[in-house]
Amino acid sequence: MAAISASQVKELRERTGLGMMECKKALTEADGDIEVAIENLRKSSGLKAAKKAGRTAAEGAVVTRVAEDGSYGVVVEINSETDFVARDDNFKAFADKIAGAFFSAKSEDVAAVMSGELETVREQLVQKIGENISVRRCAVVEAAEGGLVGEYVHGGRIGVLTELKGGNSEVAKDVAMHVAAINPSVARPEDMPQEELDKEKAIILAQPDMAGKPEQIAEKMVEGRLKKYLAENSLTEQPFVKDPNQSVAEFVKAAGGEVLGFIRFEVGEGIEKEEVDFAKEVMEQAGRS
Repeated sequence: MAAISASQVKELRERTGLGMMECKKALTEADGDIEVAIENLRKSSGLKAAKKAGRTAAEGAVVTRVAEDGSYGVVVEINSETDFVARDDNFKAFADKIAGAFFSAKSEDVAAVMSGELETVREQLVQKIGENISVRRCAVVEAAEGGLVGEYVHGGRIGVLTELKGGNSEVAKDVAMHVAAINPSVARPEDMPQEELDKEKAIILAQPDMAGKPEQIAEKMVEGRLKKYLAENSLTEQPFVKDPNQSVAEFVKAAGGEVLGFIRFEVGEGIEKEEVDFAKEVMEQAGRS
């Protein structure tokens, strides 16, 4: 049985809004796995949803580039160890250079693009700044015939590329802004993986108000809640952030377009950051001296 740390309990409380003892119990039953604990809590307590993990292991920047004709675009994440370095002009110039290289190569292959001269430039910057700097990932979006790619970057930390069929660059940018703000899971309901739907269905069936319901009524309830889940997590069905009275799909359709997809990068997402208790570290070092 894994030991449950105070930081794990704190994160689960922040993501669920539930009490400390309930969170600690859930983590103990899940052997310390926060995602499993959230699933179990949703089943047992009727918890509707949980906030996404906010812990990140890297600072840095996300940069986008889109062709003038909207035919394709790239989004690149470049990491530093601290936010202070991410704001440094030398780092920003390096990030722009890297984004330009990926844009010219029209490639997502980090190892290939970074070989040779660019790797030398990175190493020189590491020596100059004194922090590890890395190029983590890149995505390329190419527009289908009759379509275009739009872009939006928020605060240098969130970068989005959107692909539309029809429409125009301003509409594509507005949709990218919506994606940056709301962070949908998929572009359209039909894009939701079956695995996610099955998981959500299991959670719904395990909620307290489903107990004892006749099969036909239960199926209708599940169908209704899955429909709501898809609407909340699909870009096209979400209320448009600039005008909640219409969906994103309706907004784009009014401009003669259709949403085909999107890519969203956020600095450090998906990498767990090791938390350091500096006070404890100092005391331990003092005890050893």
